Amino acid sequence: MSTRRTDTFTCVRCGLTASASAPDGARRNHCPTCLHSLHVLDRAGGGPSRCRSRMAPIAIAVLRDGDWMLIHRCAGCGELTSNPVRQDDNRLILMRMAVRPLAEPPFPLEPFGGL
Repeated sequence: MSTRRTDTFTCVRCGLTASASAPDGARRNHCPTCLHSLHVLDRAGGGPSRCRSRMAPIAIAVLRDGDWMLIHRCAGCGELTSNPVRQDDNRLILMRMAVRPLAEPPFPLEPFGGL
């Protein structure tokens, strides 16, 4: 019995039918339009997740080599995951997440006014 891997998936948030392959041939696990995902893998246990809740994009991390990673938080269990940003991911959402720490710092900016 052979298992068949699907080439598309339906986004759990926006309903878009998306390709599971990025333009460069790499596998993707998130919607290229809204960047949401589905909690299907248990990173701690190493197997399938029983959670199956929506994974919301919350941040961008930049690796030492300059590659960007998309950070997701599970709406059901709170688990955090990281996944590579793909070349056809929504650039506007990516940039909004990347500049959010500068636009909304967790401390007052007034002390820097005199520098």
